[in-house]
Amino acid sequence: MKTLLAAVLLSVAALASAHNCPNEMKAIDAALQTSKLSGAELEKVKALRAEGEKAHKEGKHGESMKSLGE
Repeated sequence: MKTLLAAVLLSVAALASAHNCPNEMKAIDAALQTSKLSGAELEKVKALRAEGEKAHKEGKHGESMKSLGE
């Protein structure tokens, strides 16, 4: 499962230039539903996803995609 999540997160990074924040957030949310991440890893992913959403809402799409890509 970690491999699946890693693949999803890598694809998020690859699409960073597209400024497709909402779709990337959806992809992360979907990957989180089936992930087997540990508590610390899970919290880090959730925090980065929240940072990405906040930046997106502020119109900072490059910053959003950077957080979502991590």
